[in-house]
Amino acid sequence: MANHKLTIDVIWTGKNFCCFWSDDDAGTVFAMAKTLSKLKKDFAESLKWHIEGCVADGDTLPEYLLVGDYELEYNLDTAALLRDAETYTTLAAISRASGINQKQLSHYANGIKHPRPNQRARIIAGLHIIAAQIMALC
Repeated sequence: MANHKLTIDVIWTGKNFCCFWSDDDAGTVFAMAKTLSKLKKDFAESLKWHIEGCVADGDTLPEYLLVGDYELEYNLDTAALLRDAETYTTLAAISRASGINQKQLSHYANGIKHPRPNQRARIIAGLHIIAAQIMALC
């Protein structure tokens, strides 16, 4: 298990997932992709190339980056969370499970509005209900 967690913020940009990580010593790494799984793959590769480039340029980096003693933890904003969930379900199903109006969910998914923390918690709870129902089928 890695000793350092790098929190990667993921947002939905309208047509793509976008993420970034920034560190005062190591700089900034950015990636964009159509799917969350591709974004994660591309970001991990970009970070590796960034570290290799910094080393080649003689930059000083924290030891945990040099030896790969880190774990990537992705933090999705609500729009990114809903867009990724649409890979497996629909906003209509999320609406039924969460009790949040489908039009409101659409506004969240498109970044038009941002939910309050309790609304986000309802969305996540709704996704858990959907997942549990799917798992019960097996």
